Amino acid sequence: MTLSLPIDPEANRLLQRSPLALLLGMVLDQQVPMEKAFSSPYVLAQRLGHEPDARELAGYAPEALVEVFAQPPALHRFPKAMAARVQEVCRVLVDRYDGDPARLWSEVADGRELLRRVGELPGFGKQKAQIFVALLGKRFRIQPEGWQEAAGGYGEPDAYRSVADVTDPESLRRVREYKQQMKAAAKAAKP
Repeated sequence: MTLSLPIDPEANRLLQRSPLALLLGMVLDQQVPMEKAFSSPYVLAQRLGHEPDARELAGYAPEALVEVFAQPPALHRFPKAMAARVQEVCRVLVDRYDGDPARLWSEVADGRELLRRVGELPGFGKQKAQIFVALLGKRFRIQPEGWQEAAGGYGEPDAYRSVADVTDPESLRRVREYKQQMKAAAKAAKP
């Protein structure tokens, strides 16, 4: 089963074929709807006139990349910060994985190593790293031994907790309900 978000079909196809687009969607998946985050790599490719690679984005002039991100409609609510974050992630990909994002997962021994590698990327805390491990395992069948345990609750079948569980409008609705419940619980717990 693959990822299927309610976004432009071409954006979904890009996520399917491009490990970098998928990773950048996850990078951008904060403080914006997941549809916005995961469609932005496609919009970025349109603005550049081609699908970028990690080396190109790592070496892009920072001010120019911010301009690309900020062009209306902006690729993210915080275009300057997220352009910088994308560039930081791409620099790590170039430095550690020869610019190949798929090497994040193709060369791991197990789920713990995958979680560690993803968690070492700029902007990826434990939760975001676990969601990405779950996304790889559930939607892309990248399942090194122990991946579900590494993904925590996000790796559970039919968890409906994150983008890793979105396959259709109904699953998206269930994920949104879960997130709303978690926000309400967190708000209620604050004194």
